[in-house]
Amino acid sequence: MKLYTFILFSIGLSLFAHSQNKLSGKITNSQNEPLLGVTVYIEELQKGTSTNENGDYELLNLPNNNIKITIAFIGFKTQAKTFALINKETILNFTLEEAVFNMDEVIVSTVFNKLQSQNVMKVEHESIKTMQRKGTATLIEGLTTIPGVSQVSTGTSIGKPVIRGLSGNRVLVYSQGVRVENQQFGDEHGLGLNDSGIESVEVIKGPASLLYGSDALGGVLYFIPEKFAEANTFVANFDQKFFSNTLGSNSSVGLKTSSENWKFLTRGSYNTHSDYKIAGGDRVTNTRYNETDFKTGIGYSDSKISSVFRYNYNKLDLGMPEDGVAEQTSSKETAYPKQGVFNHLLSFNNILFFSKSKLNVDLSYLSNDRSEFEDSNIAVLHMKLNTFNYDAKYYLPKSGKFEAIVGIQGMHQINKNSGEEYLIPDAITNDVGFFGTGNYEWKSNVILAGLRFDNRTIAAEAYGIIGEEGSFVPLDKSYNSFNASLGYKTNLADNVIARLNVATGFRAPNLAELTSNGVHEGTNRYEIGNSNLKTEQNIQTDLNLEFNTNHFEFFANGFYNHINNYIYTSPSGEILENNDVFNYIQNNAKLYGGEIGIHFHPHPIDWLHIESSFETVTGEKQNGDYLPLIPANNWNNTIRTEFNIKNWLTDGFTSLNVSSTFNQANVSGFETASNGYSLVNIGFGGTVKFGKTIFDINLNGNNLFDKNYIAHLSRLKADGIQNIGRNIIMGIKFNL
Repeated sequence: MKLYTFILFSIGLSLFAHSQNKLSGKITNSQNEPLLGVTVYIEELQKGTSTNENGDYELLNLPNNNIKITIAFIGFKTQAKTFALINKETILNFTLEEAVFNMDEVIVSTVFNKLQSQNVMKVEHESIKTMQRKGTATLIEGLTTIPGVSQVSTGTSIGKPVIRGLSGNRVLVYSQGVRVENQQFGDEHGLGLNDSGIESVEVIKGPASLLYGSDALGGVLYFIPEKFAEANTFVANFDQKFFSNTLGSNSSVGLKTSSENWKFLTRGSYNTHSDYKIAGGDRVTNTRYNETDFKTGIGYSDSKISSVFRYNYNKLDLGMPEDGVAEQTSSKETAYPKQGVFNHLLSFNNILFFSKSKLNVDLSYLSNDRSEFEDSNIAVLHMKLNTFNYDAKYYLPKSGKFEAIVGIQGMHQINKNSGEEYLIPDAITNDVGFFGTGNYEWKSNVILAGLRFDNRTIAAEAYGIIGEEGSFVPLDKSYNSFNASLGYKTNLADNVIARLNVATGFRAPNLAELTSNGVHEGTNRYEIGNSNLKTEQNIQTDLNLEFNTNHFEFFANGFYNHINNYIYTSPSGEILENNDVFNYIQNNAKLYGGEIGIHFHPHPIDWLHIESSFETVTGEKQNGDYLPLIPANNWNNTIRTEFNIKNWLTDGFTSLNVSSTFNQANVSGFETASNGYSLVNIGFGGTVKFGKTIFDINLNGNNLFDKNYIAHLSRLKADGIQNIGRNIIMGIKFNL
């Protein structure tokens, strides 16, 4: 009822607000020549336009408030400017400076939405288009191209993100501006997100509990949905990709349109794959999968309010490999055992503008329906997780160079079982958190600090006959945590940026860790929970250095992460139900490492880019033993060219990538060491124009030499099953 009241209140406000505040201006280069096609965008309104042939732009119906406008154009430095709209008509001109590297982006996952060069926290930003140009087949595979990010994978269909050695419930996922809850405690449970309709991703590497609360202990993946169309335009496009290895196909169709106040978009996609082939040509049985994804959104903005409602439906039909290389078929129809997953995500994002302040209110509802089928269409495991989230942030009036925000966040979550097998009991989880953060900026210096308090309660019902598999005793737990962060950014020289951040984070134990009592098919072991587990609490120190010139970029990130009460499984030596027994226990732990990289653009060879990055992480328990599921060190090298061919190919590129993964011998007691390997990948593409027909094309060859390898974090590693072999990917995108 409260949700409906708020919706009616928001709509009511919009009906009384018809101010015609106007912003216009001209955008030129350093020679005072007008620039055509420059993107002019206001993130908080999700509203934008582009310049005409005279370099002119115009935006209407803007609020009487401080507004941040972003100016972006390929080949020029991105600019972001905050200004107050105090007149009905405001003229704001920009002169853009040419730049070889266009690495500066407005960061939306942090509350003050600064340009990366102004941001205290180092946040990795990558567009989906860039990932797809690298030939990545899935969203999670694309994330692994970001230094410091890897995945726990089950074939090609299921991938769980790992940030600097932490995964599962220690990494929080945001989509459509709200947190995603999809039974992420299980290694065999994927994200349930499709890259169709997603514009980019931001990765916070390190504790982000101040902004996001529990489960942001290791970091945050923040997926940014595609933008609405520019005002008074209509856009339709079709995207098709083919995959040689899995005989796969990915089709996507999107439509969007906007007026001055209203905007609408919709996109549907279908993804289907056969069993993947390993080097040599054999297929891994029942790694096939099918995915249907639908996204839509409608928004309204004027001088008093900006409201956006989005909906995402995702259906997954996943085969679960058990027999390795067995039956050889190219069928895309999943066999038993398999999973069926249905996700519904509804989000309602609102900004209310006052004279000198604003209120941001986000509401969401997520329904995750997960079933597992052993040998028939009757689910032996059927779990439903329904989650309601609320998030309110009040931006206080700006005082000189100081900005501040106070907020409240919370979650109400219900877990229900209806299958014959129970992995976790029926339970209700409630979160509430209160926080405040401030940002002070002078010259090239910025200080960011904040404090937060959280409470999580978990109440679970008893089930079954105590002492038997699948039985649970009642549970009633409450967890509290205070967290703080302090960060400082400065320019050591004109081209050198330094950042130092110290932050704490926490994670309350999840239901599986507290209550497990049975065989987890995804891990092939009998797991026993521990209701006495304490909250994980960490403190992490991050240091970032960046050096940038017109033709050379260098970065170095180092971190040290100490975690009290780190939760993990340990073998007990017993056997139940023909499986080894693993208990959930706790120990203090530490993780340390970092990333280092260069980007070289030699002059005058303007078409050539040389990129190299190295990442490493080590995870240890207090007694010196190694933590499980720590990714191997990786060295990634790319040579990329950019070019145009007369009038028929623009924004062209070729790339040669060599990704070298090192041996991983630092393993926990029940893991096995992994051998290193190198994969060679190539790419070609650009925008093709034949008369009035314009389309984008991508052609990629991944694992070009059909290398035989097994990734350390592959869940099929224990059975000696190799990762995917050579894969040729062709993609084409038409604007209709």
